[in-house]
Amino acid sequence: MATTIDKVPAHVKAHATGRWAETLFRALSTRVADRWKFVSFRGKNKAEWRGVVDLIAIRKSTAQPDSDVLKRGDLFELVLIQLKGGSAPAPRHEDLQRLREVQRRHRAKAVVLFQWRKARTAEFFLLDRNLQWVPSSSKEIFG
Repeated sequence: MATTIDKVPAHVKAHATGRWAETLFRALSTRVADRWKFVSFRGKNKAEWRGVVDLIAIRKSTAQPDSDVLKRGDLFELVLIQLKGGSAPAPRHEDLQRLREVQRRHRAKAVVLFQWRKARTAEFFLLDRNLQWVPSSSKEIFG
């Protein structure tokens, strides 16, 4: 009698890989991101939610503000993060434009792509001025 192995539906695999990508991102980033806090935008049942940004990293800025009213530590630094796990396709040009616009509106310091391929790679990329992903590291971004 032949046994059949139940095939796991694609959406279940995608959910699991997305969660693992976030977990690995946090593990690799928090090693160097002492003062950074990570905020996830997962929806119901910890599934992906709307929008082009999956996570933000935030910390208090220690730079002296230009304003006479504000004091050091009143402002924040933001990093926008998009996660890709498993066989998820790279962000399309339209997504890159959206990321850049969100960065501009919130004055984020950087836009990061974290790609995780099980048993293969875990890579950080920064979005440059030409909407191209440049290889980076958690230390360069959060150090």
